[in-house]
Amino acid sequence: MHINDILKPNQPSFSFEFFPPKSAESANALYENIKKLASLNPSFVSVTYGAGGSTRDLTHDLVVKIKETTPTPPVPHLTCVNHTEEEVTATLERYASVGIGNILALRGDPPQGTQNYDRAKDAFPFASDLVRHIHQFNQSGKHPDSRGFGIGVAAFPEGHPDTPNRLLEMDYLKAKVDEGADYICTQLFFDNHDFLDFRDRCQLAGINIPIIAGIMPITSAKGIKRMAELAAGAHFPAKLLRALNRAGDNQEAVQRVGIQHAAEQCSGLLDAGIDGIHFYTLNQSHATQEVYASLGLS
Repeated sequence: MHINDILKPNQPSFSFEFFPPKSAESANALYENIKKLASLNPSFVSVTYGAGGSTRDLTHDLVVKIKETTPTPPVPHLTCVNHTEEEVTATLERYASVGIGNILALRGDPPQGTQNYDRAKDAFPFASDLVRHIHQFNQSGKHPDSRGFGIGVAAFPEGHPDTPNRLLEMDYLKAKVDEGADYICTQLFFDNHDFLDFRDRCQLAGINIPIIAGIMPITSAKGIKRMAELAAGAHFPAKLLRALNRAGDNQEAVQRVGIQHAAEQCSGLLDAGIDGIHFYTLNQSHATQEVYASLGLS
């Protein structure tokens, strides 16, 4: 199903993100969590792609399994770093052959351990280049849907860590949209003001495609540090930090704080009329299910 058929005006979408398992044991646990979350009838689920394409085959296998075993449309991530044009085209052909309807197009991270990686040597140095290539593939008629792939791109409400110039950052996002992106999915954030200001700036820049808000419920003290690494420069509101400090080393209390904060975020975002919410699940189901329940969605 094409993303333009999934995202509907005045009807916010709800979607989840998973990363491909690296062992049979973790695969079994993931599939159980996918089944639990599939019962919530998400609009779509996305599957990540490892640095430098390191999980390319694992990503494809999980995407196909979700498509074959659940009613939920899968959206695979596709990065252009460390890939040739032929490799990217082959991946698009592979997804088209099994009827995958959408792609999240990302620049991506270099392979782990790579020092001073030269992106200029990539076939597609920027995400906008990848979006253009997917759009050209769509025009080739190789996809069973005459519209081709629906194309998503990423954005950073709190600013991209590699682009401190926020005006230039918006120019880069506009370039991806102009090349053919159909929707935007944001990096995680913890303060709704950051997202709503970002949405306003998109409107000022002439960006008028759906913008889906990325939410990641905090479930552990260790997870907070990981989130700070995943979203470099992430703004943790003082109110949230105070609550987490009160929870201390009590794992259950930390999880309650994280779920409550995420639920309050989602409620406020829905009241603000956003286009959708995308949950970064870390391959777990409990926190997302709890947030859903608090919103009256399950």
